Amino acid sequence: MSNTHHQTSRQLFLGGLAIAVTGAILFSAKAIVAKLIYRYPVDAVLLITFRMLFSLPVFAAVALWKARTEKSLSNADRMRIVVLGLIGYYLSSFLDFLGLQYISAGLERLILFLTPSFVLLMSFLFYRRRVTWLEWAALLISYLGTVLVFLHDVRLGGANIGLGSALVLGAAVSYALYLMLSGQLVSRVGAMRLVAYAMCVSCVACILQFMLLRSLPILFQQAPQVYGLSVINAVFCTVLPVYLTMVAVARIGPATSAQAGMVGPVSTLFLGALILDEPITAIQLTGTALVLMGIYLISKKKQ
Repeated sequence: MSNTHHQTSRQLFLGGLAIAVTGAILFSAKAIVAKLIYRYPVDAVLLITFRMLFSLPVFAAVALWKARTEKSLSNADRMRIVVLGLIGYYLSSFLDFLGLQYISAGLERLILFLTPSFVLLMSFLFYRRRVTWLEWAALLISYLGTVLVFLHDVRLGGANIGLGSALVLGAAVSYALYLMLSGQLVSRVGAMRLVAYAMCVSCVACILQFMLLRSLPILFQQAPQVYGLSVINAVFCTVLPVYLTMVAVARIGPATSAQAGMVGPVSTLFLGALILDEPITAIQLTGTALVLMGIYLISKKKQ
């Protein structure tokens, strides 16, 4: 009996891992889409505004449905959701897209890839979570891969690689904080509802930012490709991965979800080569192999 139970929990764990990986790949693709949009005269403010404008109807619909069918939240939880919305998808996305103006999509992913270690460290420091030697080993191996590619890009990169990298690092820290805090809330509020509310906050923040910094007519003066790519960015690189990640967090916890997200940088490397003609070198492939090894170690982790 216990054996069947073990198999079932193992299947659930691997299922959650698969969901987290799919979410990570789709989420990572946003760097590629952003790079394609930057080929037109578009800046980070406009890019994120389009992304959120096209995402908002979906999140708003889910939020309304959940508000009508589920019991109302405490004021404290409402405040927490507002904070989550601001640090998670507003601040994190904005810093990320700002950084992408200066660095390659591959390097951007690899820096964002430090997120799981921030989640692990935060849970270690704030929640006294026990971190197993296997998790440290998996992280270390994956980091080695990241550092390799970073050093490689710094050698080849332009003048603003430091600035771009710092901005993206800020995005990684704020996203780790988001994952950490959402892990606490998700059990009380529910994954679908939490995401819908937090994303509505992010969308409104991005749109307000646009109104403060830019003039409205700019929204209607873009090339058709910008709108098309922005819809892809909204649906496949925002709405879908956001829900997949939340489902994964509910199934396998924030730390493991974040670690599974390490597959993201790897997929970006290949998508970048395929779509943006960013070069793939032996060093990058070595880094990628180390990253995959780290993910494999995590998948061996017993539930």
